[in-house]
Amino acid sequence: MALFGSSSSAEASSPSSSQEIKASLIRQVQEEAAMSNARSLIGKVNEHCFDACVPTPGASLSAKESTCLSQCMEKYIGFWNATSRAYIARVSKESKSLGGADLSGVSL
Repeated sequence: MALFGSSSSAEASSPSSSQEIKASLIRQVQEEAAMSNARSLIGKVNEHCFDACVPTPGASLSAKESTCLSQCMEKYIGFWNATSRAYIARVSKESKSLGGADLSGVSL
C-alpha cells in the first residue's frame, strides 16, 4: 500500500492521465492569470479614465463625461492589448531561442 492508502495499481498511472492533469493545471493557471489581468485592467481603466474625465463627481455623469469615459476606455484597452501582444511575442521569441515552449498561441 502506498502513501495515503492508495494501492500500487493506482501508483502506476498512465502517462496520458499525467499529461491530462498537467494540461488541466496549465489551463487553470492560464484562466487565473487572465482573470488577474482583467481585474488589473479594469482597475487601471477606472483609475486613469475616471480621474481624467470626471473632475467633480456628482449624482450622474454628464454627456461630456460619459463620452470622455467611453473614448478613454477604448483607447486604454487598445493600448493594453497592443502592449500585451508585443510582450507575448517577445517572450515567445526569447523562449524559442532558449529552447522553451512556443507561446505564439497564447490568447489575451
